[in-house]
Amino acid sequence: MLRGRSLSVTSLGGLPRWEAGLPVENLLLFEVSWEVTNKVGGIYTVIQTKAKTTADEWGDNYFLIGPYFEHNMKTQVEQCEPVNDAVRRAMDAMNKHGCQVRFGRWLIEGSPYVVLFDIGYSAWNLDKWKGDLWEACNVGIPYHDQEANDMLIFGSLTAWFLKEVTDHADGRHVIVQFHEWQAGIGLILSRARKLPIATVFTTHATLLGRYLCAANIDFYNHLDKFNIDKEAGERQIYHRYCMERASVHCAHVFTTVSEITAIEAEHMLKRKPDVVTPNGLNVKKFSAVHEFQNLHAMYKARIQEFVRGHFYGHLDFDLEKTLFLFIAGRYEFSNKGADIFLESLSRLNFLLRMHKSDVTVVVFFIMPAKTNNFNVETLKGQAVRKQLWDTAHSVKEKFGKKLYDALLRGEIPDMNNILDRDDRTIMKRAIFSTQRQSLPPVTTHNMIDDSTDPILSTIRRIGLFNSRTDRVKLILHPEFLSSTSPLLPMDYEEFVRGCHLGVFPSYYEPWGYTPAECTVMGIPSVTTNLSGFGCFMQEHVADPTAYGIYIVDRRFRSPDDSCNQLTQFLYGFCKQSRRQRIIQRNRTERLSDLLDWRYLGRTEGFKYPRPPSVPPSPSGSQASSPQSSDAEDDDEGERYDEEEEAERDRLNIKSPFSLSHVPRGKKKQHGEYKN
Repeated sequence: MLRGRSLSVTSLGGLPRWEAGLPVENLLLFEVSWEVTNKVGGIYTVIQTKAKTTADEWGDNYFLIGPYFEHNMKTQVEQCEPVNDAVRRAMDAMNKHGCQVRFGRWLIEGSPYVVLFDIGYSAWNLDKWKGDLWEACNVGIPYHDQEANDMLIFGSLTAWFLKEVTDHADGRHVIVQFHEWQAGIGLILSRARKLPIATVFTTHATLLGRYLCAANIDFYNHLDKFNIDKEAGERQIYHRYCMERASVHCAHVFTTVSEITAIEAEHMLKRKPDVVTPNGLNVKKFSAVHEFQNLHAMYKARIQEFVRGHFYGHLDFDLEKTLFLFIAGRYEFSNKGADIFLESLSRLNFLLRMHKSDVTVVVFFIMPAKTNNFNVETLKGQAVRKQLWDTAHSVKEKFGKKLYDALLRGEIPDMNNILDRDDRTIMKRAIFSTQRQSLPPVTTHNMIDDSTDPILSTIRRIGLFNSRTDRVKLILHPEFLSSTSPLLPMDYEEFVRGCHLGVFPSYYEPWGYTPAECTVMGIPSVTTNLSGFGCFMQEHVADPTAYGIYIVDRRFRSPDDSCNQLTQFLYGFCKQSRRQRIIQRNRTERLSDLLDWRYLGRTEGFKYPRPPSVPPSPSGSQASSPQSSDAEDDDEGERYDEEEEAERDRLNIKSPFSLSHVPRGKKKQHGEYKN
């Protein structure tokens, strides 16, 4: 994150050196991204969560630049007039020349100013701007690539706007941060036109890296062996790759979000990042220490209700001994690790059955795919559950009235007669309605490509069909979660809080917001040493497993070994007692300070020490406070003083830690295997 008084921009790329400590009043900061007010992927989360901290520091000198979409403008932006004279005059100049530039406050925490360009309104300039890009860097854009054409219009409008701003800046220095290749054309044109601005380019994932990993190529072991131009050309993204690479080399400062992506960028884009800037979150702490535990119990009960309906007729397992695991994100089967996760679930199922465990594991795959609509059998399950609830409620009402009348007469009713024949008939009919001839479905929707879907094809291969004997049950929910869903009416955050473990064994994950969000909510997670989040935790936590961060080695192990390691993590988690899981959630939630934007980039290096009572939680522990929110085991054994451990962690987070720069000189080892 760029910060005002600590800014020191060196003479990288010919930029004049500025004095450190330059006050914010003499600066204007612009942040450019296609995902400003426009949710597409993880960059939206980066900008949205960072906005409050940045706006608090930069005040009215901080602006976000993005595309204008009417539906987003109506629901997310409050229109207003710009206070800053340079921004107002720049907008007026562009609007007079046939553009549509909107201004307002983005209705998120921090309420930052946004400048939005209407891409469609300026599309008539496309051919001219294609010529400008060719003159600037000899990159041509095919007419059929609609997305790249949109980015050209967006970038050209951005460069035009920055030119007008610098013309009226009245001596203020202008700093502009560009996110990803979609915003890169604005950077290229600004440098080609020699605008007096300091530029920062941040790549969150390289274009070619994502394509190569999705193609199941041994990526990390051959980073220095790829013919980059050839690979980009074969995938018909050569022009996009050239735009991305030109942006990287035009920027005064080049940053990326993790060390693993820094190594990738050095080989794919041929420039070492100047600094690694990990992604954070806007962390909110509850005033009551155990409030997040209470939320876990509340939302877990709602997931249990869904499970009761989904598995009606086959609900022969104890929901109080059932663990809820999930994987979520873009449907990139191998990149997101769904392949290795399914294989490990097959092995976990074998271990639980072999050891006759009474634990059941229900696993949710929240990955959007093309569907026709909800599965009829799934909807029927929820209808049956509701019917049973209504039946039980009506019988309970009649039972309660008879019991009440008998007690008023001073009698203890005969329990054999308190339910009449009609009541028994109603209950028998309800029981018969729960009978089903088929197994509970493994997907909640009708998939359009059912026969070729990677997850469903793998489920057929490993044979996990939700049979009674399986200790691992699978549910594919190929749609993002929503509180308005008739099936599972929960928002994503509520769902995560109700689960026990998030599993994200990604092969390609430049950062990894899903495990980071789990950590902030106090939910343990599985990640890998090929994700930015996993590497960050290894760097700053001496024993991540003790804090509920399980890191699978996918860099130096074969796929089978990585799968076995993941299986052991899952099996060990299944063997934990409820008290152990409570303690682990407390520890996980305390790590959230590491991911807070307020702390990132301010301090010097340290590691959370290994807790004295591991692994990963003591078998017996002492209740730390009377408001503990979950049932606790009364095992005696190693004592655990949560308050003492929490205070030690609070002191640690106050100790400074630094965002490490990319090490230069020493060559890093890369992965040896790819699944």
